[in-house]
Amino acid sequence: MPKKKLKQSKKTAKLQLRDKTIGIFFVFLSLFILLFPSYLKHNSKLNPVKVNFELKESQDKELIPDRIILPDVNINVIVKEAKIEKGYWQVFDNTASYGQGSAVLNEKGNMVIFAHAREGLFYNLKDIKENDLVFVYNKKQRFTYKVKKIKSVYPNETNVIAPTKNEILTLYTCTGFYDEKRLVVVAKPVLLGSEIPLTF
Repeated sequence: MPKKKLKQSKKTAKLQLRDKTIGIFFVFLSLFILLFPSYLKHNSKLNPVKVNFELKESQDKELIPDRIILPDVNINVIVKEAKIEKGYWQVFDNTASYGQGSAVLNEKGNMVIFAHAREGLFYNLKDIKENDLVFVYNKKQRFTYKVKKIKSVYPNETNVIAPTKNEILTLYTCTGFYDEKRLVVVAKPVLLGSEIPLTF
């Protein structure tokens, strides 16, 4: 084979190899883009929630919440009391958590409820809007809140779960790239007709 043709043949082979390599790279990149959000959605983890030490221990156990419903974003989750362990609240895998030491229902102060940003828990909290309603239940009664503020903070900004003079509800979950931040939803109590529990 003449030298010129041999050179062209080698050059063509190199170009084909380069094109194949680029093609494989873009295939993997596409798979990563398609699958990574899904991975985050199903594996997102709410790190232990650091407690604000101004909190006091809950007084009336009957007024601890046991269910939360946000009808506008299709959230309906059981709530369990999260105890404090080494300065952090427990985080449950399959329920929402009520932060022990935060305010209870119908009490002045900041009642804190948090959960993983997963399907079936607080994943849809990202779609919440101001003035959406939040229903919180104990064994006997329903309490209604209206969303007033939505913001993102870093995990070390524990002022958002500090006690307050007025009665508020703070909802808390992961947000941002690889759950680096926390989505905080603040709601205030409202009274809508007779506050009675639903049958679950």
